[in-house]
Amino acid sequence: METDSSVPDAQRRRLAEADAGAVPWRRWGPYLSERQWGTVREDYSDDGDAWSYFTHDQARSRAYRWGEDGIAGVSDDKQRLCFALALWNGRDPLLKERMFGLTNAEGNHGEDVKEYWFHLDNTPTHSYMKYLYKYPQGEFPYADLVTTNQARGREDLEYELLDTGVFDED
Repeated sequence: METDSSVPDAQRRRLAEADAGAVPWRRWGPYLSERQWGTVREDYSDDGDAWSYFTHDQARSRAYRWGEDGIAGVSDDKQRLCFALALWNGRDPLLKERMFGLTNAEGNHGEDVKEYWFHLDNTPTHSYMKYLYKYPQGEFPYADLVTTNQARGREDLEYELLDTGVFDED
């Protein structure tokens, strides 16, 4: 194994243990999709319209067949056991368990997730992970994002979460 001075000794040791098969350091990690609904993997429609077949609203009450999703999700490398955040700001009508977005027909530029999240840091063995999710303190503007984007044409800019003003007082 080449020596990389930018990798701390403990991390270098973990990588060597994982490569040797001695310790399963890579078994757990951020392998969970941030959005599984509305993907071709979950499309069983007659017309092949994956985006309209499985919407964000349906994701709360339908089981996925080929994967899972979640906010800041962590799973084993086969996705047999998955963990993710569930948030509630006291104002939303539902628990925030997955990223919200528009289907192809709901957005003026096609399907799009209307959230802000950032993977800030991660070691190669996932022994350390840092993630930032921006969740508004006010009610999340689900309906506003859908209706405003549906009303816009292809030449118009997308209506984004920041455009709703939901973060103005945060």
